Amino acid sequence: MNNIEAITLDVTDTAAAKAFYDKAFGLGDTLRFRQSDAPSTGFRGYILSIVTAQPGNVSAFVDAAVAAGATVLKPITKSMWGYAGVLQAPDGSIWKVACSAKKDTAPISRTVDDLVILLGVADMAAAKKSYVEHGVTVAKSFPGMYVEFASGAWKLALYKHKALAKEGGVAAEGTGSHRIALTGTGPSFTDPDGYAWQSTESVSPTA
Repeated sequence: MNNIEAITLDVTDTAAAKAFYDKAFGLGDTLRFRQSDAPSTGFRGYILSIVTAQPGNVSAFVDAAVAAGATVLKPITKSMWGYAGVLQAPDGSIWKVACSAKKDTAPISRTVDDLVILLGVADMAAAKKSYVEHGVTVAKSFPGMYVEFASGAWKLALYKHKALAKEGGVAAEGTGSHRIALTGTGPSFTDPDGYAWQSTESVSPTA
């Protein structure tokens, strides 16, 4: 099975990116960096999501990220699904911090329950087929709308591109590089929407 062991972000300054993410989220080796100046404008097509246990934890993550230099795209709001806020990191990537609980039941902490990468795709069926063929196991599927995979340290989910941009509070338009790679246990490949998967061996944890 092809599992995601880490997400690798293309950034202009790897030291600055590592300093920001250590202060904001503290994700360790599950988030890696490589230097790149590849052109990229607008929405890059993905959202990275931290799922935590309770509203106070969401606030703790968001406050730490903003203090480290993130920009708020969507303030923390309560909905029928729980609490969530959306941020943009200094490198341009979009992050959502969320919980399903409606109230705090434990001491506040920055504890991660799940890490999720949400990819915006043009053709859901084609994207799903590509991942299944590359050994990624489907965990949940709503035809034409949403697919979730069992995929290691990071969960993987597919959304329609425009719907995902709306979720992030940004316009759907974008050009150039996605500036991200999914670092996995299987062979390297590129999916139908141009998202690159890299073999774990090809990217060092300290990159």
